[in-house]
Amino acid sequence: MNNFIEELKWRGMLQDMTPEIEEHLAKGMATAYLGFDPTADSLHIGHLVGVMVLLHFQRAGHKPLALVGGATGMIGDPSFKSAERNLLDSETLERNIDGLKKQLSKFLDFNAQSENNAELVNNYDWMSKFSFLEFIRDIGKHITVNYMMSKDSVKRRLEEGNGLSFTEFSYQLIQGYDFLHLYKEKNCTVQLGGSDQWGNILTGTELIRRVEGGSAHAMTVPLITKADGSKFGKTEGGSVWLDPEKTSPYAFYQFWLNVSDEDASKYIRIFTTLDQETIERLEKEHQEAPHLRILQKEIAKAVTIMVHSEQDYEMALKASSILFGKSSTEDLASLDERTFLQVFDGVPQQQLSKDDYQQSQNVLDLLGDKVQGLVFSSKGEARKMIQGGGVSINKQKLADPNQGLAFTLLQDKYMLVQKGKKNYYIIEIV
Repeated sequence: MNNFIEELKWRGMLQDMTPEIEEHLAKGMATAYLGFDPTADSLHIGHLVGVMVLLHFQRAGHKPLALVGGATGMIGDPSFKSAERNLLDSETLERNIDGLKKQLSKFLDFNAQSENNAELVNNYDWMSKFSFLEFIRDIGKHITVNYMMSKDSVKRRLEEGNGLSFTEFSYQLIQGYDFLHLYKEKNCTVQLGGSDQWGNILTGTELIRRVEGGSAHAMTVPLITKADGSKFGKTEGGSVWLDPEKTSPYAFYQFWLNVSDEDASKYIRIFTTLDQETIERLEKEHQEAPHLRILQKEIAKAVTIMVHSEQDYEMALKASSILFGKSSTEDLASLDERTFLQVFDGVPQQQLSKDDYQQSQNVLDLLGDKVQGLVFSSKGEARKMIQGGGVSINKQKLADPNQGLAFTLLQDKYMLVQKGKKNYYIIEIV
């Protein structure tokens, strides 16, 4: 068992913790939970911080519980939100929860044979058994309104003048009960979460103290931002998801590859399991040759393999090299259609019928006539550049304007034309 707290400290993943938590964890295997809001059927990279905390907790010999808020997801956590969330129906929640478990299984060991196996719990399983009257009688009486109003997340909403519905106001009490229930049923003595959850988590420790006379602990991780202060995990296209159908492995890999040097030094600690000595060595190598982007490449590799697979990483690497380095026709042909189109997103495209394609006499006829205006403005321009060795199709350099069209179409329908070093064009045969 390594020291969980020390591990998080050097990784920059520790914000707040209650007194005596270190002594508590040093006594032996402890159980902790961290909650995930099932508002979608996939986690996004903003959730990865919490996932990594659970992963380190299990690696330290402790037992992690991943709680999906089937009940609280119907309400919406008001913590530091400016408006109330849309409520989800039970069918959507069920689908979302299934998706989250599949993703969490890549990080946590759910094998029941392990003493400290991870478990997935859903607070709908116990909250659905409560009637409203039972809840306010048995639980609500233990926490005062004054205590709930003192929380920063509540005060901020009220100060902003947006108000707070009773539904949202009750959220911290329900989350507090989750902790109490898991304390009694699973011997869960620690709750983990983001720093915006500190108030809600303390409500749980207070409820355990008042109802059970027991001692429980809390620990939070900092909310991750980019060096420029903007929100982590958001791009112009929206969130970066772990689901390959929502964010392709190539786009996922590119996100990490493009982080700033300052962020790379922080992210390699948080989002990989590389040890301290390895990270410090990589940082030294990076400082000596920043243009090689050593840190970014290591993060992109580690996280893409962890979230997707080695095969997806290799495809992302090939796809990246096609635009930014040397690559072969075989590399290009190995890409699936989605990755191919993402690599060349924004590249000028033109459709050509199969008949017109088959009737093209040679590459000059194709590029200078059939798709005139896409790559070249005239046959003369096309002939001159082909003869000068400045044109390739599917990464095969053209040497003769009268060359035939003996090319294997990519995905049976695409032809990639390259003019010069950086100008790409796509012809789609339909």
